Amino acid sequence: MGSISLMDVYRLANARRADDLTGTGARLTGGRWNFVGTPVLYTAGSRALATLEVLVHSPASYVPDFYQMLTLLVPDDSLQSVPLDSLPIGWNSLTPPDAIKTITQNWISENHFLLLKVPSAVVAGDYNILINPVHPRASEVVILDKRAYQFDPRLLRQ
Repeated sequence: MGSISLMDVYRLANARRADDLTGTGARLTGGRWNFVGTPVLYTAGSRALATLEVLVHSPASYVPDFYQMLTLLVPDDSLQSVPLDSLPIGWNSLTPPDAIKTITQNWISENHFLLLKVPSAVVAGDYNILINPVHPRASEVVILDKRAYQFDPRLLRQ
């Protein structure tokens, strides 16, 4: 029996909900990669990308506070990748086509893989890792580290 390979992913979340790995926020509001009603946990491949993913959804000049940066340990032997060249035109636009949400819907429905690696619309060449919170291996996702996070105000000046 081989050993499971693990990797770190990062999630920047409001401190009140930082421990919630159920994908409830995405289920309630939907997102670029998921329809309302589909629980998905969004993470990033780096702390920097996790920061930018929060900032692009924040009003200008607003400094989010009470955030925590989570380092999650996930098994990378249950990962499906979405190739950039398979995505429809406009996948990274402000209003992406529903076709990319359908990719996630199919991944959730098939329930073969815990993780879905998708290109970031915020930073070309970087990736987000979506976690299926209803996958049988979701309990293997572990919060390795959780720290209070302060946004550098220089990122938000006008």
